[in-house]
Amino acid sequence: MFEKVLIANRGEIALRIHRACKELGINTVAVHSTADADAMHVRLADEAVCIGPPNSGDSYLNIPAILSAANITAADAIHPGIGFLSENAKFARMVEEHDLVFIGPSPEHIRLMGDKITAKQEAIKIGLPVVPGSDGPVTTIEEAAEFAAHAGYPILIKAASGGGGRGMKIAKTAEELPAALAVCKQEALTAFGDDTVYIEKLLQKPRHIEIQVLGDGNGTVVHLGERDCSLQRRHQKVLEEAPSPALDQKTRADICQTVTNALEKISYRSAGTVEFLFDRGNFYFIEMNTRLQVEHPVSEMITGYDLVRAQLKIAAGETLGFSQADIPLEGHAIECRINAEHPITFAPSPGTITDFHAPGGLGVRVDSAIYSGYRVPPYYDSMIAKLIVHGRDRQQCLMRLRRTLDEIVIGGIDCTIQLHQQLMNEPDFIAGHYDIHWLEEWLESSPNKK
Repeated sequence: MFEKVLIANRGEIALRIHRACKELGINTVAVHSTADADAMHVRLADEAVCIGPPNSGDSYLNIPAILSAANITAADAIHPGIGFLSENAKFARMVEEHDLVFIGPSPEHIRLMGDKITAKQEAIKIGLPVVPGSDGPVTTIEEAAEFAAHAGYPILIKAASGGGGRGMKIAKTAEELPAALAVCKQEALTAFGDDTVYIEKLLQKPRHIEIQVLGDGNGTVVHLGERDCSLQRRHQKVLEEAPSPALDQKTRADICQTVTNALEKISYRSAGTVEFLFDRGNFYFIEMNTRLQVEHPVSEMITGYDLVRAQLKIAAGETLGFSQADIPLEGHAIECRINAEHPITFAPSPGTITDFHAPGGLGVRVDSAIYSGYRVPPYYDSMIAKLIVHGRDRQQCLMRLRRTLDEIVIGGIDCTIQLHQQLMNEPDFIAGHYDIHWLEEWLESSPNKK
C-alpha cells in the first residue's frame, strides 16, 4: 500500500479522499490555491502545498505545479478526485512518466472514453446499446441536415469533448438547425478548445440511469448497481437515488450484466460509471465517466462498499478481494446536492458560513468541507454539501430525508435546501414518476419558483 498520496482536488471530495487514505494508514498531501488556504482538507492533511492563485487554470489545473508538489513531498501516488484533471489522459500519463501512480483508470481508457465520438464507437464494439446518431463528427450544415432528415426531429447536437451538461444544443426543426449547430460549435471551442460536434436523436422523456463499476485492470469487473440521476436542471444533476424507481429486478440485472461484460473486454481498471438514457424499456449509452462520481455515496450506502478505498487498493496493485456475489444491494439511498445558490433564482451565493449544523441519526451521511466561519469562494463549483440518507425501502428513505432536510442548518449564505424540501412533497417525485425534463418543467410551473 502507498505511504503518501497527493490529493489533486479541493472541497468535499478532497476531504472524502483524505478520510479513505487515513483509514488505510496512508499519509496525505493537500494541494490548494490561495483561496483555499483555510479549507478543511488542507487543515487535516499531513502536508499542504500552495500551487497557485484562485483561478483554477493557475492552480488545480496547473499540471507542472501539481507534479512539483508531489516531487517535493515525496508522494507515491496522486488521486485526481472529481472534475479538474480527473479525466485528463495527458495528466494521467505524465503522472506515470514521473514514476508516480495515478489512482484511476489507464490513460488509454481515459482518452478512449473522454471523446464522446470515440466512446460511442467503442461502446458499439464492446456490446453496449447506443442512441441513434451520426457515425462520426458533423462538420457542415449539409451533413447535419442529412442526418436529421433521416432520424427525424428533434435532434441533439453535442460537443465531442463535452461533459457536465455543457456543449449541447437542441434543434426541434430544420429552421433551428443552422443556428443550433453554429452555437454548439462555438461553445464547444470556447469551453473545451475543440469545436468537434456530433448529432444524436433526441429522446423525448427518458430517465438518466448510470451503472457504477469497479475493475481490477486484469479483466475482472463488478458493478454496484444503478443510480437514477434524472432530476436535473440545465443538464446538471440535482438529486440522485439508488436503486432507480423505474427499473424492475430483471431489467436491472440485465443492464448491469451487460455493462460488466462490456468492460471486462477492455480490462477496465478502477472506478467508473457507464451512463444511459432509459426510454420505453430500452437503454441507450451516452457516455462513460472514467472517474469517481459526485453521487458515488448512494452506491456506497446500498452496498456497504467504500469506492475510494477500492480505488486506492486497486491502484496499489491489490485484487478487488471480493466478487459480484459478495456485493449486496440493500435498501434505498438518496443524495441531495446542496449548492451555494439562491433556492429560487439560483444566483450564486458565495460568502461566509455563519452557522452550520449537520443532521445525524441512523442511515444519515453528510459529505461536506464547510464549517462555521468558512468562506465559500466565488471561483469554483457552487456545491457545498451532499446530504445522503439510507432506508430499508424508498418510503423510509423519503421520510428520513424529510427529517434531515428540516434539521440541517447552513447560515450566512443562500443555499438550495429549500428546493429539496419542496421536492420531497411533490406527488410525482414521491411516486418516482419523473424524467430528465421533469424538474425544469416543475420549476417553470411552480408558483414558488417564479
